[in-house]
Amino acid sequence: MDNQVLYEQAGQVNHALERYGVKFGVYKNGEFHEQLFPFDALPRVIPADQFARLERGLIQRVCALNLFLSDIYSKRCILRDGVIPPEFIYSSKGFLLACQGIRPPQDVYAHISGIDLVEAPDGWYVLEDNLRVPSGASYPMIAREIVRRVTPSLFEKNRVHENRNYAGLLAGMFREVQRPGIVVVLTPGRYNSAFFEHAYLAEKTGATLAFPEDLEVEGDVVYYKSFDGKKQRVGAIYRRVSDEFLDPLLFDERSVIGVPHLMEAYRKGNVALINAPGNGVADDKGTYYFVPKMIRYYLGEEPILQNAPTYVPYYEEDKAYILAHLDKLVIKDVSEAGGYGVVFGRDLAAAKREELRQAILAKPRRFIAQEIINFNDLNICLDGKPVPRKADFRAFVVHGQDIRVWHSGLTRYALQAGSFVVNSSQGGGFKDTWVLYR
Repeated sequence: MDNQVLYEQAGQVNHALERYGVKFGVYKNGEFHEQLFPFDALPRVIPADQFARLERGLIQRVCALNLFLSDIYSKRCILRDGVIPPEFIYSSKGFLLACQGIRPPQDVYAHISGIDLVEAPDGWYVLEDNLRVPSGASYPMIAREIVRRVTPSLFEKNRVHENRNYAGLLAGMFREVQRPGIVVVLTPGRYNSAFFEHAYLAEKTGATLAFPEDLEVEGDVVYYKSFDGKKQRVGAIYRRVSDEFLDPLLFDERSVIGVPHLMEAYRKGNVALINAPGNGVADDKGTYYFVPKMIRYYLGEEPILQNAPTYVPYYEEDKAYILAHLDKLVIKDVSEAGGYGVVFGRDLAAAKREELRQAILAKPRRFIAQEIINFNDLNICLDGKPVPRKADFRAFVVHGQDIRVWHSGLTRYALQAGSFVVNSSQGGGFKDTWVLYR
């Protein structure tokens, strides 16, 4: 791989990304700002044998999480058997009682999972499971498309898995779970941070991009109203709207980006919702602690991929450990996302650390703590030279009749030297991920 060629093309690729409107939105101080998601031309390279193990572990993990969701909204055996404390689940912000008893098509809840991992010297660790509206697949897709145009020989010389098949994986899954009717991608609108992705994936999968006002429910059936007044039945909705705004008659009545009566159509089995409402209980940062136990409980297997060492102050023993080691741990607020609510105890002044201590004592269910994993740096190109930065990896897993792992993914890196926070909303950039084949 010729790094000099990659350095030289970085500017062209970023210029093209900006021209195509490949941006994300951020709300700051009550204002909406769009900004470029900086692209670094040096790809993350994952060897075939290493990715094969990741693939097995991801399939195992998503299978267990889906079984957990099916269980928790029906018989709740895992609670009755004492594997997870019931009050821990019922107090989760992501647990939706309104979803109790709903059986989605094919019994699939987590159709699209974004699993965040980091690579450390002793192997890969899972940091988070994203099972609601995981985003980011479009960025490596379009970046690869542009790089291929700029330097087509690059992919002829290297044994890199194709990444254009993600749209095919999605479209295939849509067909497997949809009810009679068309497939739509439901977007809250252009002021959503991931609007570019909504439009891009709708185009690539052949789905219809729909805004909330384009959909209506009649007789427990969802219809799409086109600009000419015609109506088409909708069989599946790839929704990019959060649970709480999805149906104002059942959830937040103030929502103007939801579809009234949508949940009733879903409950009657007349439309598939991708991903299923209520999935937030499974990607709650506190529930993350129990995923290895889920794998053993539902599958009778040992986890292939390991969690970061995690402590839950809900348990007195863990709470005591956290409070005694606040200066050495990273504390996460389970109600936050996008890199917000993540605090490194070592960076806090004594007074702020004491505030955090009191918050943990007052609301232990609100937090988890993790050992700091000194995950590997990847080189990025800065001013024409390679410099190391922390980077994570979001793998995308698509679940229809089978569970399939995309042989690509989103690698995010921190722009600031020494920073462990890689989220785009926190100023990070992204890379393509090259999965090699034998």
